[in-house]
Amino acid sequence: MRVLMFGWEFPPHNSGGLGVACRGLTRALSNLEDMEITFVLPRRIPLLDNYMKIAFAELPGAQVKFREVDSLLTPYITSSIYADSLKYAGNGIYGADLIAEVVRYGEAARKIAEEETFDIIHAHDWLSFLAGINAKQVSGKPLVVHIHATEYDRTGGNNGHPGVIKIEKEGLEFADKVCTVSGYTKSIVMQEYGIADDKIEVVHNGIDESDISQAENALQTFSEISDGLNVLKDNGTKLVLFLGRFTVQKGADIFIQAAQRVLQYRPNTLFLMVGSGELEPQLINQAVKLGIGDKVVFTGFLRGKNRERIYSAADLFVMPSVSEPFGLVALESLLHETPIIISKQSGVGEVLEGAIKVDFWDVDQMVNMMVSVLEHSSLRNTLSQNGKQEALRSTWDRAAYRCKQIYKQLVAEQNLAYN
Repeated sequence: MRVLMFGWEFPPHNSGGLGVACRGLTRALSNLEDMEITFVLPRRIPLLDNYMKIAFAELPGAQVKFREVDSLLTPYITSSIYADSLKYAGNGIYGADLIAEVVRYGEAARKIAEEETFDIIHAHDWLSFLAGINAKQVSGKPLVVHIHATEYDRTGGNNGHPGVIKIEKEGLEFADKVCTVSGYTKSIVMQEYGIADDKIEVVHNGIDESDISQAENALQTFSEISDGLNVLKDNGTKLVLFLGRFTVQKGADIFIQAAQRVLQYRPNTLFLMVGSGELEPQLINQAVKLGIGDKVVFTGFLRGKNRERIYSAADLFVMPSVSEPFGLVALESLLHETPIIISKQSGVGEVLEGAIKVDFWDVDQMVNMMVSVLEHSSLRNTLSQNGKQEALRSTWDRAAYRCKQIYKQLVAEQNLAYN
């Protein structure tokens, strides 16, 4: 089974969970029998060829090849961010605006599809949908589009960019099969885009063995965490973690609201804001105005061991997303035996039955749950142990096997139609 896959990013050059998901799914697919993947990336910076070999070196016989298109496209990009990037591009080949660049990437994909040999096309999210459509048009091969987030998610339910919504709708309608990362996202695709139920398959995200080994290593090296956090914890300070993009979608402002309320009950609590995003100045001002500026620490975007250690150090992880298609960070937190509170508007809750879930808008209930977890060690331990077991059952191998079934079905249907 030869797959031509279009994506946005791939670690280590990733800015969020989409790159992690593409790596996890691709690695698990390549480990299945008779799978060969060509992964196409629009690149903002040159990818390291050696890294790509290392990334799959632990998979004997893995068949993965990478192709690059010189593009400014990156995940979570907005029209304004693209315009800023264009100022520094300098070579004159890029599109005049974000939508034009998506079209240009799609045209580049047409040429790649003419050069490659494949059985099926798999495109991840809207920036690559036109690439998938063009590849299908020149090859006649079946197209799978994978929804990790819709424009409705990214804008927190507000009016999205009409050009983005148009491309999303076109990709969903043109596809032979749609994969969503959760039933929650499937319902949005059906309601907002009018896609039929039987055209959509839910393929939950997962965690793989390399993530597990990294987590265990981080737990073993807990003593290496910065002296400041160690001193705070020794003095009884509880650490509450938010990790994600600072956007309306992720509920970063809700986290600050809840922090101010929790501190009324537990003054000896520190709130860690890990990530970056357009709301960062607003969030800093919000914390200052609420009088909790000394209780909220903005760490910036963390990678590798620093990210692992912050998970391990935290006493509680909170994901108050307004609209979260999945939420890999919740699984990552549980892998480090850190209990979680997540919004009911998140797809990861479908695989975590034992997690505490609250509506993102119900700050009162969120605060009650946060205080309860922080004050009762028995509750924290139960949530940690049960949650970790649930997280370990959510593997990329399961997701890959489901994708392979979808591929086989579509190719068989096409062969039957030709015969």
